[in-house]
Amino acid sequence: MKNKIIISLLLVWGLNLTSQEYIGAGNDEGITISSSSQFRNFSPENTLNGSGMDADLMEASRFLTQSTMGYNRDEVERVAAIGLEAWVDEQMALPVEPLTEQMYEIWEEIYGWNIDYLTTIYQENNPGAPITEEVLEDFDGEIFGPWAVHFQYTWWEGALTGEDQLRRRIAHALSQILVISIRSSLQDHAESFTGFYDILMANAFGSYRDIMEEVTLSPSMGVYLSHYNNPREIPSENLHPDENYAREIMQLFSIGLYELNNDGSRKKDSNGNDIPTYNNDDIGELAKVFTGLGPGAVMENPWVDSPFFGMDFYIADKLEPMRMFEPFHEPGEKILLGRDTIPAGQDGMADIRQALDFLFNHPNVGPFVSRQLIQRLVKSNPTPGYIDRVATVFNNNGSGERGDMGAVVRAILFDQEARSCIDLLADDNGQLLEPLLRKTHLGKVFPLACSFDSLYVVDGDTLDRAPCPEIKHWLTGFEEVELFRQASMAAPSVFNFYLPDHQPVGDFVTQGLVGPEYKIHDSTTAINYVNAMHVVTLWDYYGASWEREVRPNIGALSLDTDILFEMVDDPEELYNYLDIVFTRGQLTDETRASLRTFFDSQPNWVEDWLKVRGVMNLLLVSPDYTILK
Repeated sequence: MKNKIIISLLLVWGLNLTSQEYIGAGNDEGITISSSSQFRNFSPENTLNGSGMDADLMEASRFLTQSTMGYNRDEVERVAAIGLEAWVDEQMALPVEPLTEQMYEIWEEIYGWNIDYLTTIYQENNPGAPITEEVLEDFDGEIFGPWAVHFQYTWWEGALTGEDQLRRRIAHALSQILVISIRSSLQDHAESFTGFYDILMANAFGSYRDIMEEVTLSPSMGVYLSHYNNPREIPSENLHPDENYAREIMQLFSIGLYELNNDGSRKKDSNGNDIPTYNNDDIGELAKVFTGLGPGAVMENPWVDSPFFGMDFYIADKLEPMRMFEPFHEPGEKILLGRDTIPAGQDGMADIRQALDFLFNHPNVGPFVSRQLIQRLVKSNPTPGYIDRVATVFNNNGSGERGDMGAVVRAILFDQEARSCIDLLADDNGQLLEPLLRKTHLGKVFPLACSFDSLYVVDGDTLDRAPCPEIKHWLTGFEEVELFRQASMAAPSVFNFYLPDHQPVGDFVTQGLVGPEYKIHDSTTAINYVNAMHVVTLWDYYGASWEREVRPNIGALSLDTDILFEMVDDPEELYNYLDIVFTRGQLTDETRASLRTFFDSQPNWVEDWLKVRGVMNLLLVSPDYTILK
């Protein structure tokens, strides 16, 4: 808690103040201090000498907001103790935990529940009838999956319980640059999303060039942007290469629409106009490169033993990279952006790799990708200097390597604009936190518990919950899409949930600023968020799995906030605790005063749990929390 300090005795003779002599700098010799309150064993002297101040905790909290899917007080204290760089080293050393393996484990469990459920119903309707192989086959035909919802289950389980939080945060950022979506024909295939996300997870600290190639050969991306089974030109059959992927790999995944300086600013021609990076002819030339790709393998099925060009995606192996079918690859020379020649006579994969090398080495890629990663992690409006510094690391990690994602991530997180508080209140600083990250963060701050038939049962001042044998952190993602218009891999189009240059009307336009996340923040989603936080805090409902129908004792997820009830007798400690885990030390005097007013104005008959949860509710809908500075 923050003590109100009264200096009662000052024994200083001939004191000459220096820049190091201020409250918190250890200058407490000869000073006796008393406090209006003292919580537990916290000494008021610690505030003056600096050992009791929370600046290191606040900085750790702010850093974790930029680099994780969420965190709790214990993690804040641990990071403050070991240091930010040591934490990053630790995170980057953690092994990759593939989503696909986790998804199959979840699906196996869910499949078993469904079989048990169908067996129970069958026995109720057919007393004494045996469960034959034929009956089990009928059951199997009634069970659909794994599909998109099972990707969501896996994603949420990892986001809320995975140790590799930095890797998952970077993968989440990359998934908004290199986009596929469940809002497509892919939705019936969970492997399409886990396999694609595994590419981003595996390369989060690896090479952006590797990401470009693995994404290009991903059958999920092939279906989403239609270069799966993309044929060469056959004029007699009116067949022409599909141009979709060729366009988007340039516009969205690598070089963008306009020539850029290394600081992200646009280059100008002699007339002062922006210079396009490519034209329609360039798209057509590059489209020829991405022809001939088809399924890399076949899933087990009774009809087809080996893959072939033109095979339906339904029976293709969703995890195996696409392979080249040479007869369907466009032969001949290709000219990229009017200056790089892919010679005739190469095989198709050589064409693709040469094209990817060309795009990857384009000078636009560093600033184009760096700016978007900064926007996803730190701030919506990085200065040209910030972009330039990060792009310089993208171009060369110091060892001659281009596109080193690990080095880029470090450059973003440890840049002066990410760590310094000098410009904290500047208009161009900060970002509106993604609603999805607010939801995951909330599920990380407090342990998740299970509630059942009633959402909460009040016993005195404590929320009681029925025991939960195995907490499943499985959310469908559909509540988040409906309420906030955001869930993992659920963008409405390849252009993500919002464009990096989105400008809300008003001051953003007049000041030349952007606010990407405001694209999905409007009168509807703003009210939905306020209502959702009311339900989370006061109705004790964080989310529920669809699987409750087949396994009722899975329960709905709720927050275990018992630690907050310990602070009810000292609300200042409560406000400070919430400030550390939610508002990163940026709880304003105005918001703190509102919390005090609410807490102090509650009648005696209001239960303590309701006071505490009410305070948390007010803080979660405040700009102090929703705006990251």
